Amino acid sequence: MAAPILPLIDAAAHWPERGALIGLDLGTKTIGVAVSDPDRRLATGVETIQRQAFKADAARLVAIAAERAAVGFVLGLPINMDGSEGPRAQSTRAFARNFSKLTEFAIGLWDERLSTAAVERELIGMDMSRARRAEVIDEHAAIFILQGALDRLAVRF
Repeated sequence: MAAPILPLIDAAAHWPERGALIGLDLGTKTIGVAVSDPDRRLATGVETIQRQAFKADAARLVAIAAERAAVGFVLGLPINMDGSEGPRAQSTRAFARNFSKLTEFAIGLWDERLSTAAVERELIGMDMSRARRAEVIDEHAAIFILQGALDRLAVRF
């Protein structure tokens, strides 16, 4: 049976109270990966996966989840500023549907509007070169997405 794919708060009901979450920023060429601590207070970058075939990407994500003793996934859902879902959001939902067949962990979708832009501004503020920003932007976007989700989950109780 496929893992459930739900809005963040609904997905949280399927996760145990403790355990790391894996945050993902799905790009067309890369996947930024972040992980939380078991108490879900802090998101930390793990790596940027250079996208290959879906099965290879998914296998790496499952391996990361096992290495980190994760209990769930948070995918950034790129919703348009007007609240509609464009091609990137549809692509993220399709990835989630396919990935849900390969994991038992619930997948939470989190609105990631402006996450990459916010991270880009932060990295520019750190006077990081364009080349270095390109290397780390997706991992940092995954951290931003996961931290936003963790902060939201912290206030729901």
